[in-house]
Amino acid sequence: MTLYQLIWLFFCYSFLGWALEVLYMAVRRRRYCDRGVLNGPVCVVYGVAGTIITLGLSEIADNWFFLFLFSALYATVVEWIAGHLLERVSQTRWWDYSALPVNLDGYICLPVSLLWGLLGVVLIRWGNPLLQMLFGLLPLPLRVVLIWVLVVLLALDALETVLTMAGLQYKLPRVDAVGNGLANLTLRLGMWILDRCETRMTRVHPAINFARPKRVKTGVFAQGCCFEKLFLLFVIGSLLGDIAETIFCRFTAGYWMSRSSLVWGPFSVVWGFAIAMVTQLLYRYKDRPASWLFVAGTLLGGAYEYLCSVLSELVFGAVFWDYSAIPFNLGGRINLLYCFFWGFAAVAWFKVFFPPISALIEKLPVGVGHLITGVLVVFMTVNMLVSAAALIRYDARLDGEPPRNRIEVCLDQHFDNDRMMQIYPKAKQTG
Repeated sequence: MTLYQLIWLFFCYSFLGWALEVLYMAVRRRRYCDRGVLNGPVCVVYGVAGTIITLGLSEIADNWFFLFLFSALYATVVEWIAGHLLERVSQTRWWDYSALPVNLDGYICLPVSLLWGLLGVVLIRWGNPLLQMLFGLLPLPLRVVLIWVLVVLLALDALETVLTMAGLQYKLPRVDAVGNGLANLTLRLGMWILDRCETRMTRVHPAINFARPKRVKTGVFAQGCCFEKLFLLFVIGSLLGDIAETIFCRFTAGYWMSRSSLVWGPFSVVWGFAIAMVTQLLYRYKDRPASWLFVAGTLLGGAYEYLCSVLSELVFGAVFWDYSAIPFNLGGRINLLYCFFWGFAAVAWFKVFFPPISALIEKLPVGVGHLITGVLVVFMTVNMLVSAAALIRYDARLDGEPPRNRIEVCLDQHFDNDRMMQIYPKAKQTG
């Protein structure tokens, strides 16, 4: 599947999701009601969920049970994140499942999750082949132009919506206070666009609030579940995960080996992202019973590890772990035993490790904390970019491709095959 085909599927499922929402509201309220966040006829939640399901689950199209289960999991997580994100930026709910059984915060519930699972099966089995066939009927130049036009329109629509929800028009100067003619005209046009977008949203959600409240400074660094804390947890989780895996492999394989994801330093980003994501997703539920956290960690951890394996193979042409020899595995990407390990890890994280680590981070002086975070952001960003480039070049080098520019020559000099095999000893090239 090409990038153009993937983008095409994203827009198709965004539109079909929007049409489904409009049809549902028309039947329920007996009138047209646009439930989309954007101005255009798209519902991005459906597009994102459909894209993730397409990328991650196409290879298990014949395994109906796991196709259904993982489709429900991925789409439910996307819906949960979207619901809370919209609530945070607009101070209102965009949907509410509180009246439905087995719901969580009113944003996800068992009946809708089951529906997501069925839609995922339909998407993989019949939807993708049909939509790709229709896309293939278009001439190649028309396909390219169509995709770029859709991407530009979506970007402009998203920019307008984000600026509206950020309350930009309440921060701009008064129109009559701007004397310059061109600036005045530009401001009037911008205010008209933002006001039009706000009117549309208010019509659907009267309680929406676009005047963002100001943050209250507490004098405590990284209080709660903010970006600074999540990023530091990502770094700490990457480090601890690498150490844990290295020790585990020493006892099971009988020798020391690198388990790092990056070329510089002992960092396993799979663990780091897992720690940051589970903290973000389950932070408000950290005081729930251990059994609840275990089930949530098992399901989310298994789905996360499977998706990481698929995406790493798609991007780097290699798999970095293979559980084919372990019973109850799915394509060698995950197995039941390690899924249970994710569940135990979730319980241990919130009940044992998170409270003291969180308290330690919050004890940092505000200035020192921001400085440390900034330095680590730069270092980890560069580290991940260089690691990705080295892995892509490593895969191309194994296929016999010569370096085409100075960057690839530099990568060949500093990250040759021997060094890459030392950093990633378990990596298996799949092309």
